[in-house]
Amino acid sequence: MKNYALFLSLSILTLFSCTQPTSEVQEDPAPTQQKSDGLDAEQRLRDLGIELILPNPPTANYLKAKTVGNLVYLAGHGPDRPDGSQVIGKLGSELELEEGIEAARFTGISLLSSLKAEIGDLNRVKNIVRAQGMVNADPSFKQHSQVINGFSDLMVEIFGEKGKHARAAIGMSSLPNNIAVEIDMIVELYE
Repeated sequence: MKNYALFLSLSILTLFSCTQPTSEVQEDPAPTQQKSDGLDAEQRLRDLGIELILPNPPTANYLKAKTVGNLVYLAGHGPDRPDGSQVIGKLGSELELEEGIEAARFTGISLLSSLKAEIGDLNRVKNIVRAQGMVNADPSFKQHSQVINGFSDLMVEIFGEKGKHARAAIGMSSLPNNIAVEIDMIVELYE
């Protein structure tokens, strides 16, 4: 009987010691996954002196952002300046390349403002997946991709490698209210 009690005690002790590490492995990995790249998007905004703006409400029957699963689809946004005005005009006739690049950067800030309003914390971003950049351009203007670099460079400044994305840079004969640039994007979130 003593041998049986000793065997039972050792079996329980062995079972308990084997199950201990298993419970540690089952902890939620999401917090470390979000910080695995070492970047803090919210801190990067502060370091760069970028203040997000209060997103304007939609002007028609659509949403500025819609989350489906772990993807956020952001509607086309324009180049909203911090003072509430927008960059307007046609590249190649009314605006120079540098003004277009700045307009694309303002558009990126506008998109991030709507994204933060949708998800609460930009550190939830796993990847900037895709962007479509539209440039209000004179037919002779040929530097559409350089304009949209203003947006793309901003995403990489804030999110690092996660900010690199597939994209299109398209010249348009006009854009709503004569804005210089309009960009929409798709963002993947950590699950």
